[in-house]
Amino acid sequence: MKRFGNSIRRFVQMAVLPVTCTLSSPFVSADTYIVGAQNIEYYPYYNFSSDHEKGLGWAILEAFSKQSGHRFVYLSMPVKRLQIELKKGNVDFVFPDNARWYDQITHSLNKVYSEPLAETFAVTLVKTDNLGKGITHITKLATPDGFSPVKWEQQIKNGTVKVTGVNSIYDGLNLLQSDNVDALDVEYNAAKNVARRFPQMGPFAADLTLPHNVVSFSLSTLRHPEIIAELNTFILSESESINKIKAKYGIEDTKQLIERLMEEQHVSADTRWTPL
Repeated sequence: MKRFGNSIRRFVQMAVLPVTCTLSSPFVSADTYIVGAQNIEYYPYYNFSSDHEKGLGWAILEAFSKQSGHRFVYLSMPVKRLQIELKKGNVDFVFPDNARWYDQITHSLNKVYSEPLAETFAVTLVKTDNLGKGITHITKLATPDGFSPVKWEQQIKNGTVKVTGVNSIYDGLNLLQSDNVDALDVEYNAAKNVARRFPQMGPFAADLTLPHNVVSFSLSTLRHPEIIAELNTFILSESESINKIKAKYGIEDTKQLIERLMEEQHVSADTRWTPL
């Protein structure tokens, strides 16, 4: 096994037992790799701090692991630490990552990204009573720490919208419930999952007349492009199996979700938000 930073190496030595793999798949090599993962509860996509069910990203990587013989050990850590540990070589991969996300640590390096493991729908959540009131109604916006509300960049720059960072989606929903913010910039399914657990809050709605976009979650690496290539082959060749995993987690096709929400909110192509 390759050498890691002291603390991470000790963790791996305790967590990984020596195994001998006999592969029947077309992939020719197997090893144990460290996946650095955000320590944010973003279920159903990921919750790597959980001892049991870690979400969709984990389930797809575990399915790939089973086919390829590669073993993944997941380390949950603060968002700002992920790229640092990737650059140091203390973790082999980062999840989630996206080529469009800018970071000062690895942006100039030859980082390689996988095909998307998940396609997420970032929305502006409001109280249902405030649905359709328009972008000028939003002056205070909450967003989970580690995520940048790029869709609101113009309003933030000109000072019409003030952003409040929150430690969790629950905290953001709580601020929205108490009218301390006007909206929450958040992923639709992740917010829905938290709101379902706290029915005393809300109701909330993803307002399609306000900023929203589709964001993909990929696995990234600096040192193992060959594993990313294997993962890409798996994603493209096992689409049926991956769709079954997505169905298990209740994740609706994004295009169908948008069409359904537009119909429910009586939003047309002309009134739906589009970036300038």
